[in-house]
Amino acid sequence: MLINGAVLVPHHSGALFWPEKSLLMVADLHLEKGSSRAETGRFLPPYDTTATLRRLAAVVAALDPAIVACLGDSLHDPRAEGRLSSGDRMAIQSLTRSREWLWIGGNHDPCPPRHLGGVGVTDLKLGPLILRHQAGGREAGEIAGHLHPKASVRLRGRRLTRRCFISDDLRAVLPAFGAYAGGLDVGDPAFGPIFPGSFKAYLLGREDVHVFPSRRLVPLAAKHPR
Repeated sequence: MLINGAVLVPHHSGALFWPEKSLLMVADLHLEKGSSRAETGRFLPPYDTTATLRRLAAVVAALDPAIVACLGDSLHDPRAEGRLSSGDRMAIQSLTRSREWLWIGGNHDPCPPRHLGGVGVTDLKLGPLILRHQAGGREAGEIAGHLHPKASVRLRGRRLTRRCFISDDLRAVLPAFGAYAGGLDVGDPAFGPIFPGSFKAYLLGREDVHVFPSRRLVPLAAKHPR
């Protein structure tokens, strides 16, 4: 993936790696989304944070970046840090102690965590790239999250639907990394200001990333009413 001259490597986990800077980027962890839903009476299995952190730790161990940047909405809400289990808190602190760690503020978590290590920033300009939570579509080099892109294609008569990266060589939007984060169809009008023309979707596979031009994509299957 080439973004504004920078060579980036999309990982099948949903992380994006910049080898030249040894920088790993992830977006929308939404830690403690399950416990947030439970507070409103919508109960989900309370294991999303642990599952997300295990996946993140595995990617960090595999790629061994010098820097990790979390592109906002790392915590699902401002009180999420207080709901972390002691084990999950220790897992995060172990990650943030092991290398430079940046928390970019998102709409769910505008302030950085207070007791988890790392450094909070609003956005970060690094060479030809600008790391932020939400892309505006006005500056080349934007790397962002926020929209949780998801796409569908038809292959051999079957529909394949996955979370995905989107890129038009000028900017990129990462898929949500969090276990409960969900996804938004890349054909949604919300993506229009960021990608006004054609783009590529990098669908996440089990062990690889599969690239399709936007003309190959089909709308996500409609959900049946319950």
